[in-house]
Amino acid sequence: MELREGLERPGMRWIVASAWPYINTVPHLGTLVQVLSSDVFARFLRKVGEEVILVSGSDEHGTPIEIEAIRKGKSPRELTDEMHEYVSELFRSFGISFDNYTRTESEVHKEFVREFYLKVYENGHIFEREIDQLYCLRDEMFLPDRFVIGRCPYCGYERAYGDQCERCGRLLNPTDLIEPKCSICGSTPEMRRTRHWFFDLPKFSSELMEYIRNNENLPDNARANSLSMIEEGLRPRSLTRDNKWGIPAPFPGSEGKTIYVWMEAVLGYLSAVKEYFIKRGESSKFDEFWRDSETRSVYFIGKDNIPFHTIILPALLMSSGEGYVLPFNVASTEFLLYEGEKFSKSLRRGIWMDEALKLLPPDYWRFYLMYTRPEQRDSSFSWDDFESKVNDELNDIIGNLVHRVLSFIDSRFGGSVPMTQLDEESSSFLEEVKRLGRSIEDNLAKMKLREALRGLIEMARIGNRFFNNREPWRDFETNRDRTCSTVLASYQLLKIIAYYMHIYLPFSAERLWNMLGFDGEPDRGTAFSTDVSSVRSVEPLFRKIRKEELIERLKQIRERGEVLSAREL
Repeated sequence: MELREGLERPGMRWIVASAWPYINTVPHLGTLVQVLSSDVFARFLRKVGEEVILVSGSDEHGTPIEIEAIRKGKSPRELTDEMHEYVSELFRSFGISFDNYTRTESEVHKEFVREFYLKVYENGHIFEREIDQLYCLRDEMFLPDRFVIGRCPYCGYERAYGDQCERCGRLLNPTDLIEPKCSICGSTPEMRRTRHWFFDLPKFSSELMEYIRNNENLPDNARANSLSMIEEGLRPRSLTRDNKWGIPAPFPGSEGKTIYVWMEAVLGYLSAVKEYFIKRGESSKFDEFWRDSETRSVYFIGKDNIPFHTIILPALLMSSGEGYVLPFNVASTEFLLYEGEKFSKSLRRGIWMDEALKLLPPDYWRFYLMYTRPEQRDSSFSWDDFESKVNDELNDIIGNLVHRVLSFIDSRFGGSVPMTQLDEESSSFLEEVKRLGRSIEDNLAKMKLREALRGLIEMARIGNRFFNNREPWRDFETNRDRTCSTVLASYQLLKIIAYYMHIYLPFSAERLWNMLGFDGEPDRGTAFSTDVSSVRSVEPLFRKIRKEELIERLKQIRERGEVLSAREL
């Protein structure tokens, strides 16, 4: 099959990334949506022959980690060592195909961040000044952005954070908030003078405006929000903090200061690629990716992180003077809710990754999260909908087709796929399947991941219809040629389904591929060829679920503290 629309030429280089999860706690399903999206897109690109590096990492610096470590009687590094390993294993269990899942405590990352900002400082884009900063008398500390809450001066939201309002998305400084409070103890902080270093973001307003206006790949919401922020006037962004747990600032006279978590985490996309090639003994390939104008870098994030990826990251890349490629696309989604409300650790509202794996195999979650991916508006996980989508779509359409076709081959042909000349109806059916496959790939190339998955369901649906209409069980004795044609076309369909399914449901796809008689993972050459093999042991690919059983099991997991997130709740 030819290269899909949206991919300009074969063999391009791609950097695919998801926002780094902050690991003061176990990520929930809302966080998993972004990581899973990056995995699906990277898997697709690899399928069509692109050169891809999929990266992310654990965001582990800052005051929240410090406070959590104190609460648990550990050092911050002890806590993040444990959490990084735990979260890394969760992503592996979910089948996330990272080339490098690293951490902000990586020596490569820390060195890269310090060298990067020293270069930006030398280029004249960082300055220092004394500022008034909120200080909590009760906790005896300057309050980092996320430890100040108050009313947003733009939209009036009562619980805006000191760096950004989650309702309107505006970037803020803690002193912008109306009636600010310490989010640790709830007391009213006072103003104190302190010295900090700032990135001169306004200096890049014109370049950013041109970049955003000319980048047609950016989603409409990301472009409109970002242009609005620039037109209203950007302000310098603080680079340093007074907390101890972080990367020491490299600027002259900045002893005792650390780099602000967000301003170092966005550089992790670069340091992760650098670390990946260092480990492979191919250090020079970092430049081939990050300094090649043909490279495409794509970021899968939530809508609340848009300005950090469309404004701050591009401005930093520009300021370095190193010729780094700017973001090709920022694939932002709306929020995933839980039963119509935000996930909340304190209220035990939601499902966390380790809990999910205790309830069902990963492909059930991968399917549902991509099937309901909040691409245009917020979507909400509900147990009713989860049960319905798994049972009616995954099990009854894909699973049913697989079991019917393979059981028929096993019982009527002893597992051997009959080779024959396809009749006209069977040939036309496979052409329709391939047209639908091209549509799936077009949607994947455009990062419409939800629509592509629904195309796969439709492919299985027409397969069921074809098998029903042809009724091979009726023709088996009286018209063997027609039966063989039906069976061969259906078998070829299952190969193609396994190929596309591997992008979304890798574990189930490899099981199906094995049942079809092939080893390893579904490959393009075999899937779209006329190759056949002998059907191996046939077993149900999926099973129906009952929400009542899952809800009760989740309750038991939490009561017994079977997983880390349950013990933290």
